[in-house]
Amino acid sequence: MNWTQLLSDFRLGGEIEVPYNREIDGMSEFETDYWRIVDCPAFRRLQDKTQVFPLDKSDFIRTRLTHSLEVSALAKQLVAMIYKRHPRVLPEVRKLYPFTAEDAQAAADVVSCAGLLHDIGNPPFGHFGEVVLHAWFENHLNELRYVDKDTGREVCLSGDEIIADLKHFEGNAQAFRLLTKLHNVDSEYGLNLTAAVLNTIVKYPTDSTHIDPDAENVCLHKLGFYQADRELYDQIAGKTGTCFNGAYHRHPLTFVLEAADDIAYATADLEDSYKKGLFTLDEFTDFFRGEIENAGSPEKPAALIEQLDKYREDPSSTEIQAFQRWVNYARHWLLFCASYGFSSNYKGIMEGTYHADLLKGTFHEKTMAVLKDAMVRFTFSTSEIVRLELSAETILEGLMERFVPAAVNWTVSSSSRAPKRKSDQKLMSLVSENHRAAYLAHRREGDDSFNLYLRLLLAADYISGMTDTYAKTLYQELSGF
Repeated sequence: MNWTQLLSDFRLGGEIEVPYNREIDGMSEFETDYWRIVDCPAFRRLQDKTQVFPLDKSDFIRTRLTHSLEVSALAKQLVAMIYKRHPRVLPEVRKLYPFTAEDAQAAADVVSCAGLLHDIGNPPFGHFGEVVLHAWFENHLNELRYVDKDTGREVCLSGDEIIADLKHFEGNAQAFRLLTKLHNVDSEYGLNLTAAVLNTIVKYPTDSTHIDPDAENVCLHKLGFYQADRELYDQIAGKTGTCFNGAYHRHPLTFVLEAADDIAYATADLEDSYKKGLFTLDEFTDFFRGEIENAGSPEKPAALIEQLDKYREDPSSTEIQAFQRWVNYARHWLLFCASYGFSSNYKGIMEGTYHADLLKGTFHEKTMAVLKDAMVRFTFSTSEIVRLELSAETILEGLMERFVPAAVNWTVSSSSRAPKRKSDQKLMSLVSENHRAAYLAHRREGDDSFNLYLRLLLAADYISGMTDTYAKTLYQELSGF
């Protein structure tokens, strides 16, 4: 791969018209992307979508919006650190894959945009919402069919890829779909963002039939794009040069985005958990030291937790201030290790042969693992989170049970296995006009199975785009209370 292609400003919908000369007076293409994203309603809705704590009433706790802003800032900082480290890359590798100051500026703009977007496809109620949606499809796919009145033929889903798409509903794939099809501004290609930005947000460049959560190659862990959107992804990967030797490869900046996301999750979200009183500093330090000792007491993580003790001993700091200082200190260490990981694996990243995260093999690989485990230990197993997730499950399943049959029956002159309800057309009138237009634009004449698949995606498009509050309110209204 090379940075000329990787930083492609190609747009599926063509150039964006501006009243000035970009080269002399205006914003770059990637700066234009940034403002298109900030102006997008789907981005604003992240202010009312769960990061970790569903339906939380505290104004301290992070939402998807504040998390995305943090990831954007961390990713931009990482690019700056990577560029400063670039002279330490082997000369022969730098010659093969030069990374100039101009490239670094453009790359910083790209990851800044990608950070804002990386969770834009996530449904309400956090990652648990994803679990509920794909579990619902997996449990009900056999019921989602209808009998055509004219031919008497039963129409059901066929094809391994489209069935697997629904069973593996994924916020990352939904983000690509939303940005290229569902939120039209001035073209039929969604926000009409640059190829570099769109490619960077696809963390898992694979289709649903090749997912392997246990693979060493992190690119195969989840779904990256739906079959319905594969043609567009092919165009993007072709422009950025990330498809070669018969395979898709991660955009190098995706490694940066993933590291920034992990660092934000492992530090900021842990801070939120502490603020909510889910653990004490004594419990945290005991857990951290125990995990480090079990791993053979790696020197750097052990020294890191000792820093927390120093902050706690400072008489001018409260315990929350000590923990916040430590979180910031730990974040700097993780950024350093991520930039080191990118530079030390630069050749493999550019050749598409590096398949791990950036912290692997660094001083603080174990620190990251312990911090993530701390979130599981102190946060996700708490009764508060469990109750909220059960509420979210009730809400999302209730919405799916109303809108999926309505979508199955929509535009179909037929009788479904379950008779049409008088409310189906009214329910579909609530669905975004952009979403309905995307279905009508991409359905295939004579391909009833594929069109059924698109209608099921249409229901998922609508529900996944809801905010937490809107989903809760709509569920209550449709339930009659």
